[in-house]
Amino acid sequence: MSARIGVLGAAVSALLVYGCSSSEAVNALTQGQSASSTEPTAASSKPARVDNFMLVDAQKLEAHELYRLADAKAIVLVSTGVGCPIARAMTPALKALRDKYAAQGVEVMLVDSNLQDSRDAIAAEAKEYGIDVPILMDSNQLVGESLGVTRTAEVFVINPKTWQVAYHGPLDDRSDYGVQKAASKQFADDALAAVLAGKPAPEATQASKGCLVDFPERAKAAQHAQISYVKDVAPILEAKCVACHEEGGIAPFAMKDYATVKGFSPMIREVIRTDRMPPYNADPHVGKFSDNKNLSPDEIKTIVHWVEAGAPRGEGKDPLGAKHLVAAEWPLGKPDAILNLPAFTIPASGVVDYQHPWVANPLTEGKWLKASTVKVESRQGVHHVLTGYLKDVPQNGQGAFENNWGVSVGGYAVGAESEVAPKNVGTWIPPGGAIGFQTHYTPFGKQVTDHTQIALYFYKDNEKPDLVMHNSVIVNNAIVIPPNDPHHQEVGYITFPHDALLYAAFPHAHYRGAMSDLWIRYPDGKEKLLLSLPRYDFSWQRDYTFAEPIKVPAGSKLIAHFIYDNSKRNPANPDPNKTVVWGDQSWEEMFYTALRYRWADETSKHMVNYDEELNNDRIMGMLDANIDGKIEKAELKGQLGEQIGKYFDQLDTNHDGALDKSELAAMQKMMGGQHRRREATATDAKPATPAPAPAATAASPTAGK
Repeated sequence: MSARIGVLGAAVSALLVYGCSSSEAVNALTQGQSASSTEPTAASSKPARVDNFMLVDAQKLEAHELYRLADAKAIVLVSTGVGCPIARAMTPALKALRDKYAAQGVEVMLVDSNLQDSRDAIAAEAKEYGIDVPILMDSNQLVGESLGVTRTAEVFVINPKTWQVAYHGPLDDRSDYGVQKAASKQFADDALAAVLAGKPAPEATQASKGCLVDFPERAKAAQHAQISYVKDVAPILEAKCVACHEEGGIAPFAMKDYATVKGFSPMIREVIRTDRMPPYNADPHVGKFSDNKNLSPDEIKTIVHWVEAGAPRGEGKDPLGAKHLVAAEWPLGKPDAILNLPAFTIPASGVVDYQHPWVANPLTEGKWLKASTVKVESRQGVHHVLTGYLKDVPQNGQGAFENNWGVSVGGYAVGAESEVAPKNVGTWIPPGGAIGFQTHYTPFGKQVTDHTQIALYFYKDNEKPDLVMHNSVIVNNAIVIPPNDPHHQEVGYITFPHDALLYAAFPHAHYRGAMSDLWIRYPDGKEKLLLSLPRYDFSWQRDYTFAEPIKVPAGSKLIAHFIYDNSKRNPANPDPNKTVVWGDQSWEEMFYTALRYRWADETSKHMVNYDEELNNDRIMGMLDANIDGKIEKAELKGQLGEQIGKYFDQLDTNHDGALDKSELAAMQKMMGGQHRRREATATDAKPATPAPAPAATAASPTAGK
């Protein structure tokens, strides 16, 4: 695939329910004292229904969505907190309960709603006390609030058939303040047995004896009714949401006035609680990003509490209704040049192979590219657009295939935005030649003709950038995902041969993609997590741009992981009973993380050619699953692995049972020679047939498909 493969998506979704809070709350032991004034009066009070939510496990940074567990026989949520001796002492009994009922389809998870508990502290506590149950970070306290949590060690047994809490109380009667005794009553066990038997669960006969959890917003419940659309909510929507939710925008409705927003308010609450909106999937506990679209914890709580208070309007002029907000044709302003892709008619149904059109480069002199915006006409039908500079103009009728591409002039996937280079950094676009495209069209029930355009923005002649942007990709086309596997992991990496600075990463998979991350392994073996997407969302794909470029010393590896959910619990899964391998179409799979970087010692006056050296490491990074710098027979898989396996013993010239970097390089050289001979034979046997060129445009003098 191309050196820059910007990549792919479509629709509406993202995450946001776990930002950090700056509030300082003390989780004190009560030692038998009476509950605070914020505690619900009935220890066994149960909400009528548990609304959907999505929270992230502090240990694995994987997202868990409640309603995806609809096929479970019962769900057990247990409140917890770092440093609470009663929560710690409960661990063995809770694990025993989980193990007893696991085969019967019962899911068990802990929920930490303590404002003072950081992700690192939760993970450290879990490691010290051997807690292998998922610990969900309820950093905004929305889940704990709605469940009515007061203390740690409260157990909620949920019936997924009705999403009602069947039991709320202690796990058993073992723990008390300052006292440990043998359990004589197994409250939660009895409740689970009843739910599984289709019977009402017995009520708790005593309150949970855990540590009080501070819920500051609970004490402010009376103030929530004073939150208004005019004063509090509309300014947040205008700052964080209206850029998409405006007339002509990408969102399904425009937030044009109070009546519209109030009408959608229940849905707004849901997409915030399930972290689908705003569509920015990077975990806020990992790294900092200059293009962060997430709402702050205070903004999240303001909007949710406003909805729960009945979405009051408040006095004064409607801040959104007073403006007629319309999406700009080009969000970055008037382009310096526009590339018009050849029109393509997307059929109403069927499968469309990847297209490889091209247009002649409109530049008669080289330019430094500052930014680009891809504008597709059919958002439903265009899956992605990738681009690459071609030194030689293809013959009319020939495709512009990626193996001949140079630098990218931009890319598109639904959810992606304009590509804007950092200050003083640019991409050199030579004059002449052509711009090639890889376009993926997906039929959606109606025949349409798409006219995609790309706006280019250049540095002015007197502001030439000093630094040069590059693009590459971590790819693994040897992936094999077993059927009915909810948690299949694949890994791939790329090794940087020279010092570099990493600016952004763009993870991409298809419908079965569930989670993605990106690590750096330094030459001394130390590792650091750079980016985590606890819930990968095919519908929203984008660059994640680091607030400060990441230094990548020579010899460092950038390592990507993808988790694939090929189970029936994945609502987007086309068929959980199939073994899935790499493929172009969305019902197949990909492992792909595009990178934007620059070489540390390169300037616009001193250009280097390190990219070929970087990309030569790609096959090693695909197959070396244990990342030890060599490929063993046991690591061979997929079509690529099968091909190498046929000649493995011949390629293993030092007979150590593995292919090292030099042996792999010899294999690639041999394969390259065979490929060139096949190309020459094919050209001699079947010369390209010229075809008439499409009509020229002002920005694209000639074009071809």
